[in-house]
Amino acid sequence: MQIQARFVTFRRMLPRLLPALALAFPLFSAQAETPEAQSTARIFDHLRNDPARLTLFMRNFPKGGDLHNHLAGAISAESYLDWAAEDGLCVSLSQGRILPGKCRLATPGDIPAAQLKTRDDAREVMIDSLSMHDFTPSPADRSGHDHFFSTFGRFAPVLPAHSGAMLAQARDQAAADHVVYLELMISPGLGAMVKAGDQHPLHDLDLDAAHEALKDERPRLVAEARRNTDEMEHEAHDILQCDTPAAHPGCAVTVRYLFQAIRTMTPAQAFTQLDTGYQLAHDDPRFVGLNFVAPEDNPVAMGDYSLHMQMFAKLGALYPDVRLSLHAGELTPALVPASGLQSHIRDAVEIAGAERIGHGVDILWEKDALRLLKEMAQRRIAVEINLTSNAQILGVSGGAHPLNVYRHAHVPVVLSTDDEGVSRSNLTLDYLKAVSTTPLSYADLKSLSRNSLTYAFIPGMSLWDGDHVITLCKAPQSFACADFLKKSQKARLQLQLEQNFAAFENAISHEPLFQ
Repeated sequence: MQIQARFVTFRRMLPRLLPALALAFPLFSAQAETPEAQSTARIFDHLRNDPARLTLFMRNFPKGGDLHNHLAGAISAESYLDWAAEDGLCVSLSQGRILPGKCRLATPGDIPAAQLKTRDDAREVMIDSLSMHDFTPSPADRSGHDHFFSTFGRFAPVLPAHSGAMLAQARDQAAADHVVYLELMISPGLGAMVKAGDQHPLHDLDLDAAHEALKDERPRLVAEARRNTDEMEHEAHDILQCDTPAAHPGCAVTVRYLFQAIRTMTPAQAFTQLDTGYQLAHDDPRFVGLNFVAPEDNPVAMGDYSLHMQMFAKLGALYPDVRLSLHAGELTPALVPASGLQSHIRDAVEIAGAERIGHGVDILWEKDALRLLKEMAQRRIAVEINLTSNAQILGVSGGAHPLNVYRHAHVPVVLSTDDEGVSRSNLTLDYLKAVSTTPLSYADLKSLSRNSLTYAFIPGMSLWDGDHVITLCKAPQSFACADFLKKSQKARLQLQLEQNFAAFENAISHEPLFQ
């Protein structure tokens, strides 16, 4: 009966899978690229010194996934100001921030956010304050680093009421960048977790005791985080008009989440966030892993770094099914002393067990960096490269960026946006930055795009074994391949990317503008 039922399932599934498999068949059946792919590669080489046409090319280039994207930082300043006006909030022009609570004019320089619609000068002041738009150093914001991180507190009052609209905007932006998968960092239920941490101090840094102390509160904290996520997704679904004829492009983007804990809080607060986050990712398939956020050079983050890595190691052993990507190495010698640059990436990999590293900019200053690079290459520890934010926050760009070092060391890399709303950027612009500073071929661009799905924390086995399709799908129209695709969400998204490549290359190779 089971065999018969399985056969019936296949018969129902194959009409949907076979067209996709047929489209991808030229890629799967031979190592050589299709004529359209070869033509597109030649066009790319022709365009790389033509910035305007190259931008059009890269806007349409299929980019796979965005694996390092903070939802709060992905939203434009204009949207935050519009929502502040809808909520009846004031803004402080002198402080450059949205004020909490209903608008009450009591301080000079405070005006209703609604007035920004008719006051272009004031609106420009606020946009500059809430993003990197027209940033210039000042006594209040001495550096790009300080200004970048200060923006989050300045627009924080509108975040709780608009998470659904934020998600909708992020999904539509991803679709505009031809992204099929978005791994967003969010912190649902954060306030309750912090409060619980205050009630359960970390005595003698005993992590086992701390985990046990949270056993009665953990289910409540997880339930609140899941409820907040439900509400956000339902609101985004309605805004995007998904499952209707008027559905936005963002509805087609697959979204999963990394629970992000704040690393600049007390040890008890940090542990409670992580403890709950691991349980959340274990219980809820929408959460595919964890990450740690906030400035890495912050005194608390630096002082507690080793303790934080031990927390990840402890909880990772308790929840071996939960994946981990860690911000590590978002540092330079200008930010911290040499002693602070020696081991953050290594500790994230070797102690915490991170499968991906976010930023990784200080790899050149790590102790025994060559050995670490070899280890990361051997273990396939991917690095999430954020070219725009690294330039704005760290002042590291062009040839000084370690992107080429990782590539030459055969460490897998992906391109990602970090905080595209704050940065006034997007994934297309980051790809363009990579092309302008690195001798990338069209084949290299496709590898970067494919990496973003290969190293995503999507459930299921990969369609790719290195640079080749797995043996099961060498015959892509077979029952074995269809069965494999049915069981692997990762492989299905990878197949979707290959379809997108085929369609892109067919269009580009016949487009007169690019000839």
